[in-house]
Amino acid sequence: MLQSMTGYGSASTRLEEKKIDIEIRSLNSKQQDINLRMPFFYTKAEPSIRSVIAELLDRGKIDISINVSTGKGGAVASLNKDLARHYYNEMKSFAKEINEKDTKYMPLLARIPDLFKTEETVKESEVEAIVALVKKAAQSVAKFRQAEGKELSKDIVSHLSIIEKRVADIEKLDKDRIPKLKEKLNAKISEGISGKIDMNRFEQELIYYIEKFDINEEKARLKTHCAYFRKNLNEDKAGRKLGFITQEIGREINTIGSKANDSEIQKLVVEMKDELEKVKEQLLNVL
Repeated sequence: MLQSMTGYGSASTRLEEKKIDIEIRSLNSKQQDINLRMPFFYTKAEPSIRSVIAELLDRGKIDISINVSTGKGGAVASLNKDLARHYYNEMKSFAKEINEKDTKYMPLLARIPDLFKTEETVKESEVEAIVALVKKAAQSVAKFRQAEGKELSKDIVSHLSIIEKRVADIEKLDKDRIPKLKEKLNAKISEGISGKIDMNRFEQELIYYIEKFDINEEKARLKTHCAYFRKNLNEDKAGRKLGFITQEIGREINTIGSKANDSEIQKLVVEMKDELEKVKEQLLNVL
């Protein structure tokens, strides 16, 4: 079953006097890119959180936000004044060196996470609860991706069906194309050549020439690729594989267009190319 890389999930809980809210958003990406934002006193939970996300969500640009609202007895952060003073002096010295007149350093200092420390020791049970909550939110994202994947699959199949219909239309047109081409060549040769013609040699040359316009193999391979694409739609995490199959479909469509030498077939080829591009666009968001 296809899964989208787009997803959203959330989970909340209360631990003593803390309210913890977790949100996970995911978008398409070639690799797994995890961006984790959480209070610094939960740093020890980060490896476990990343492990859970890697297991449940695979590829995608994944943003995880962990927010903690504390009441009485919550974690209290204090400023490391010695370190803050060191950073302040360094910035002041550098500003003077580059002749920078802006001396508003406080907003910059406030963004440095290691300037603050918590006086509370986070319990192991709390860390485990955070990881479990992240897992719950990630499972919600996975369900969202599956639902989105079903819709993507329907849209992709609709475009693939049009390609298959156009192949059938081409087969109808192709039945009369070669006989007409032979007739046209015979007429032109008869008009332009006088005298006796070696018919054996003529037939050989005619066969060689017409073979260049034959698209039976391309039609057969195109139908095979489309059937193989449909089969792989039901596989898990088939996005990359389906992408490779679309490349093969595109090659056959292009070859048919270059060999057909027929305006009506060319129109159908253009339609197939357009539908294939729509399939490729959707596959960019598929696991």
